[in-house]
Amino acid sequence: MSEIRTGIGALAGIGVSGGVASGPLLRAGTVPALPSPAPVKDVLAEVERALAALAEVVADLGRRADRATNATVADVLRAQAMMAGDEELHESVREAVLDGGHDACHAIDGAFASFRAAFEEAGGYLAERVADLDDLRDRALATVLGRPMPGIPAPGHPYVLAARDLAPADTAELDPEQVVALVTEIGGPTSHTAILARALGLPAVVACPGVLDIADGTQVLVDGDTGRVATGVAAVPRTPARAATPAGPTGPGRTADGHPVKLLANIGSAANVAGADEAGAEGVGLFRTELLFLDRSTEPGPDEQAAAYRAVFTAMAGRTVVIRTLDAGADKPLPFLRQEGEPNPALGVRGLRIARQRPDVLTTQLAAIARARADTGADVWVMAPMVSTVAEAAAFADAAHEAGLPRAGVMIEVPAAALRAAALLRVVDFLSIGTNDLSQYTFAADRMCGTLADLLDPWQPALLDLIGACGAAGREAGKPVGICGEAAADPTLAPILVGLGVTSLSMSARALPAVRAAVAGRSFDECRKLAQLALTAEDPAQARKLTT
Repeated sequence: MSEIRTGIGALAGIGVSGGVASGPLLRAGTVPALPSPAPVKDVLAEVERALAALAEVVADLGRRADRATNATVADVLRAQAMMAGDEELHESVREAVLDGGHDACHAIDGAFASFRAAFEEAGGYLAERVADLDDLRDRALATVLGRPMPGIPAPGHPYVLAARDLAPADTAELDPEQVVALVTEIGGPTSHTAILARALGLPAVVACPGVLDIADGTQVLVDGDTGRVATGVAAVPRTPARAATPAGPTGPGRTADGHPVKLLANIGSAANVAGADEAGAEGVGLFRTELLFLDRSTEPGPDEQAAAYRAVFTAMAGRTVVIRTLDAGADKPLPFLRQEGEPNPALGVRGLRIARQRPDVLTTQLAAIARARADTGADVWVMAPMVSTVAEAAAFADAAHEAGLPRAGVMIEVPAAALRAAALLRVVDFLSIGTNDLSQYTFAADRMCGTLADLLDPWQPALLDLIGACGAAGREAGKPVGICGEAAADPTLAPILVGLGVTSLSMSARALPAVRAAVAGRSFDECRKLAQLALTAEDPAQARKLTT
């Protein structure tokens, strides 16, 4: 890595979101480990060291609040700054050093631990602020230890963000005006970093070993098409990840001979609706509700949930919204669930399975969705993630209908569900295929493992077989079968998916124009013929060759 640190050099990864951008590289800060206790020789100096760290946290949060363009974000940052500047907290730190003989790190840790316990015991609003206390503790420790602040940097200027990986909670407030490209040390083409980058139109490279060895502030160039990350190069104008088709077809999705294919958008909140409107989305095919739950120590209440859902339903007036119930666990752990460690979380309690341990979470969410639907009169379909059996599907559909939701479906993310698609459609109203997880479970290939990216290629014939089985079941039952995984965003694959019987494609808004044009360029009969050719292929490369 010496070449990378000292001059012109390049690293190789997997390009997952096209385009080129350059800027100073900044690494996402990790939570610092608490060091072993150290003897304190000068207690007054140690007190000053600890309080100076808290003061720097307050100042940093204040600077970030001043730069924030979103008023809500600014208010949250200022509220955190007030907590870090609390005199009772400071007094607790002083006592830990002066009376307890603790070093600055352990004095800070102990003070925050006491406040955390008090907040949890108080319950209600204070219990919901526990996550804020944890964040402040981590920031203060990082300052004392001279480490980068945990989380996403906010330097006030454009930069390239580098990290080992990016969790959804890390990126919920990511500002695409500051972050011009993403590079991660691990990950694959269907990782959350890849999905996020494509949604935001950011060039991105994953599975790039050595990127965290590059010093902060080093000028780098990121090529999301080739997977190349270069240092020691001049700045270049940013090339977007995907440009919209300027003169393509508009209106509802349809093949050249008029066969309808609904083109929908994947969203995480009402903030994404404007992009969906601009791209001409016919509705929402995947409303990811977990963004409302991220980084929360307590579950959002029914009023807060209903308000968030109502905002989306109102913004999408007159169009269908397919909302997914909480998809947590595995690579999306949620603090308020307090799930015990599992030997293999990807094969553990995630998605609908959470209802086995916490049925109240699902009941509350369904009631909030139904309430928001009743308030707006929206066309709302609800679906459950990680369904494996007909019994699970039937129980979910019963719960949804009992809550007052007329259209209930399930996601197809495991082979068992795909193989029993016909039976599932006897108890639910629709299917939605999540190709990212379906690929992962079909090929026993972790979507975060870059070395297995070839197995996660959506052109894999075995994956297309499973999609085809679902499409055939949908045709027989006369019920919709959609795709909301990243495969739906591939314009060259879209006609084949239509030929396999898929009735809707849902994707990031930026991908819609190109997919609309690709579907409109083929007749439905051509789509079916291409699908059959792809199914005869031995591997993804041959599937592409046979159909292009």
